[in-house]
Amino acid sequence: MKQIAQIFTVLIGGLLALAGCANPTPSITITYDESLGSEGFDGRLLVLIGTDAEREPRFQINDSDQTGIVFGVDVEGWMPGETITIDPGTFAYPVGSVADIPTGEYTIQALLHKYETFNLATGYTVKLPMDQGEGQHWNISPENIYSIPVQAKLGSGSSVSLNITEEIAPIEPVADSEYIKHIKIQSDLLTEFWGRPMHLQANVLVPHDFDPNSDTKYPLMIFHGHFPDTFGGFRTEPPTADPDDGVFTSRFGITGYEYIQQKEAYDLYQQWTSEDFPRFIAIEIQHQNPYYDDSYAVNSANLGPYGDAITYELIPHIEQLYNGVGEGWGRFVYGGSTGGWEALAVQVFYPEEYNGAFAACPDPIDFRAYTAVNLYEDENAYYTDGPFRKTLRPGMRDGKGMLKSSLRDMNYRELALATNGRSGDQWDIWQAVYSPAGENGYPKPIWDKRSGEIDKEVAEYWKENYDLRYIMERDWEKLGPDLQGKIFLYCGDMDNYYLNNAVKLTEEFLESTTDPYYAGEVDYGDGAEHCWNGDQENPNYISRLRYNTMYLPKITQRLKETAPKNHRLKNWNLN
Repeated sequence: MKQIAQIFTVLIGGLLALAGCANPTPSITITYDESLGSEGFDGRLLVLIGTDAEREPRFQINDSDQTGIVFGVDVEGWMPGETITIDPGTFAYPVGSVADIPTGEYTIQALLHKYETFNLATGYTVKLPMDQGEGQHWNISPENIYSIPVQAKLGSGSSVSLNITEEIAPIEPVADSEYIKHIKIQSDLLTEFWGRPMHLQANVLVPHDFDPNSDTKYPLMIFHGHFPDTFGGFRTEPPTADPDDGVFTSRFGITGYEYIQQKEAYDLYQQWTSEDFPRFIAIEIQHQNPYYDDSYAVNSANLGPYGDAITYELIPHIEQLYNGVGEGWGRFVYGGSTGGWEALAVQVFYPEEYNGAFAACPDPIDFRAYTAVNLYEDENAYYTDGPFRKTLRPGMRDGKGMLKSSLRDMNYRELALATNGRSGDQWDIWQAVYSPAGENGYPKPIWDKRSGEIDKEVAEYWKENYDLRYIMERDWEKLGPDLQGKIFLYCGDMDNYYLNNAVKLTEEFLESTTDPYYAGEVDYGDGAEHCWNGDQENPNYISRLRYNTMYLPKITQRLKETAPKNHRLKNWNLN
């Protein structure tokens, strides 16, 4: 901390400096060192305040009641030496303004989330954060700049000056191994949309004893979900962690979880290399973008044609490299949460290109249950409205149903992090994927971020283009024959984000289908939280580690029913 004196000045002002004010507002000012650049920066300047002196404030912002405070200011052409001031009008989460911070000692830090300029094919010019290999996370994104945390007192009349001197270092790419390969291609479709080179990447788990000269063709398993730096859950060495480490994992209520994860990863390796285990290609896609850590794998007015780019550019490229079947009957998609929505979405939007979707705890697949909001009937996303009071809508609960965060507060955190839907977080990415572009080139809001008032025209656009239950019901006569036997949905009935409600509504439609009947599966975990994935025998902390193998019996059955007889699929016993 010897650098602190060189980096910031903490000044506790008195009432004399603010004569005439009974309760002077705390003042926070920020500059950055010219060694970081002299041409000026665009971006979102964040001031972060935490109570845990052991952690940097940039890692203390969350949706829990233990969150730190974040203030956000948009900057354009911010120059070194130019001072930015946090004043009472600066939006803050979870407090109303700087004047509402309780008097006390805090750890304080500033960070600039840098934006770049994109000239889109749509004619719009927008400023957005470009992913730097981290999966679109503002607090660890390389090239973002920040100040060394300081300890200071905030209260009436206090003043804190922060000087940004540090830059987050680049991320080294993960090296290939015997079984895990890392593929990167430039997408022509995305490059055209974004007006600059844009890439798609994938982490590929290749079959054991893969021979590029063999005539064996392998099915492709596509594991959708959040940004993966490499293929997770695969380990070629026995566990080294201590099963009795005493480290408590509150999410699951157990200790020794590091050992469990390593053991499951090593077990997968042992299965993968065993003589009789089915041979297939498994991939996780990297499709981070300026709005989020992945694209939701569909075409979008704001993100561009990611659905087409993944389906028609990336996947055929991988299949060509590693002897994939190269046809829809040999491709299967699965995932949980975001990945669950993606799995069902690509199956619906590209019904002939995939042969089964296993969607666990999917993000809302029926917007009548957009978590706790009915976008078509409710007027306000944040409140239910009675004759004498408003009641906050829940945003997140624990496994016993206790409220952890309101939908309003979750959105207020995003609004403090960014305007125009640029927070890189959950509600903003849904909006970016599903909305049309607004007049300013950014996603048109589904609701007012401050008041929660829902825009019904935007909701109708969402319905017609991305409400998966509605689209299936609307187009079942056309889609049904290509979706029959391909839809598998799983969700805990105590999902932390109320996602089970949309699954239930979708199940009601699926069970009503005729000519053809959907002939898939919907199942629920009794009392299970996010993200239960269909395993009725094991706890979620085990089954969540087995995505790459748990659906194989159902996939085998699909292949027996649909694979052409002249194709050679190793170890699948299809004859």
